Amino acid sequence: QVQLVESGGGLVQAGDSLRLSCTASGRTFSRYGMGWFRQAPGKEREFVATISWSAGNTDYADSVKGRFTISRDNAKSTVYLQMNSLKPEDTAVYTCAADAYYWGSNPQHYDYWGQGTQVTVSS
Repeated sequence: QVQLVESGGGLVQAGDSLRLSCTASGRTFSRYGMGWFRQAPGKEREFVATISWSAGNTDYADSVKGRFTISRDNAKSTVYLQMNSLKPEDTAVYTCAADAYYWGSNPQHYDYWGQGTQVTVSS
């Protein structure tokens, strides 16, 4: 079992930055692929970013490329999402996910999920 806890969300203005954290407990964090997803009110969950076990590979949704950066610190069992140049359309609940055999954009492949953290961007 892996438990995931997100933090770092909040209310910011358009153009501001936030850094989300997702800290894992349980099994060996370095063996898990990680992803960030988000869900806005009335919308489907959507992929944001993903990172491989060794952090050698990353991928992003087109809507956040060039603005968001995913990274991980395996010594701290934490994955980060640095969000710059935030836009009102980035407003959503952001959730991290983990899987021992997968890293990528498909949420159905992830076995473990956090509770999420709210990000609200005002115009």
